[in-house]
Amino acid sequence: MTLQTMLVLNVMLADPAKRRFGLELCAETGQPSGTIYPILARLERFGWIEGRKESPAEHLAEGRRARYYYTLTDEGAVRARAALERARRSRGAAAGLRTATP
Repeated sequence: MTLQTMLVLNVMLADPAKRRFGLELCAETGQPSGTIYPILARLERFGWIEGRKESPAEHLAEGRRARYYYTLTDEGAVRARAALERARRSRGAAAGLRTATP
């Protein structure tokens, strides 16, 4: 799992029920849209998140273009937590190897 994917999942897990749009995730993770949108597409393909384009009633009232919102699925939240924990353990073990003395 890439660091960028971990950043997206951490933001999504902060409030799993909250729907978020791509540029919001860019701002919260500090990653460019060219990084975020492929991650979102991959997570959606895997079933970890669901995407939904907002209705015209939502965006026309604010005078802007429609946004595509993403939310974690229940299964996606479980899998994301497990994957992040595995990644943390793996990185911790690798850090221990680098600092070990002969």
